[in-house]
Amino acid sequence: MNKIQLAPNFSLSRIVHGQMRMMEWNMNPQQLLSMMQELVELGVTTFDHADIYGGYHCESLLGEVFKLDKSLRNKVEIVTKCGIKVVSDRYPGLKVKHYDYSKAHILKSVDLSLEGFGTDHIDLLLLHRPAPFFDPAEVAEAFTQLKRQGKVLQFGVSNFGAAQFEMLQHYLDMPLVTNQVEISPYCLEHFENGNMEFFIKNSIHPMAWSPVAGGRLMSPWDAKGPRIMPVIRQVAEELGVDEVEKVIYAWLLKHSSRMLPVVGSGKMDRIKNALAAIDLEMSLEQWYMIYVAALGKELP
Repeated sequence: MNKIQLAPNFSLSRIVHGQMRMMEWNMNPQQLLSMMQELVELGVTTFDHADIYGGYHCESLLGEVFKLDKSLRNKVEIVTKCGIKVVSDRYPGLKVKHYDYSKAHILKSVDLSLEGFGTDHIDLLLLHRPAPFFDPAEVAEAFTQLKRQGKVLQFGVSNFGAAQFEMLQHYLDMPLVTNQVEISPYCLEHFENGNMEFFIKNSIHPMAWSPVAGGRLMSPWDAKGPRIMPVIRQVAEELGVDEVEKVIYAWLLKHSSRMLPVVGSGKMDRIKNALAAIDLEMSLEQWYMIYVAALGKELP
């Protein structure tokens, strides 16, 4: 599977495996290792985490997997995020959930992530969410130190708008290589807020989280999902595809931003659906059929 280059000498697999719900898959480290070995063989080499996932425990679970096969770490790219603090065993005295992008917190978060993963470096560190209290100069100091120390190879953000991205980039001597945002036929937010144009203008390949809308498409509970799914089924029939999920991923993969869908499932068949979508030839008209259904009205 072709990789997507985000920076010189730095690429991620076109399909990223999201491990936010790793604790819920009820797999032991050996079972997770078997799954990850199979994924690497299929070309899925990028694994997405955040310090907060699994109540701050998912990173350590992946670390247990690496202990079973020490060669695996050198075959994969680890993406993780920092910045969100919630009441937990890590922060038991916290009074309110908040975002902390102080230099001290970023540095401490990275050290804890490295300890959890059992590795000496993180391939890509993202700031988890934009914050109303944010000092980009201080963040830049943290990033520079982490880069110099070799603890983090590349940096990016998650859920940022274009202005927020540019604000931080202005203070950095290194490029932010991606922005992980929610994109699906259900969620058109970044087609409407200028982010897609910003990505293409700046040759930024976004990572698309919740690409099948977390069940809002496949098992809809509002009026929007039932409006979109008949069109997706129609396109699936036209393409001769047995799984509508493949059509959803093909819709994402066709876009000119060359986004990287983050597939957050512990089921191999669902990950293989995303992989199969890479080879689907969706026409421009079929892409717009889905977009218009998601929009809920004809184009102007």
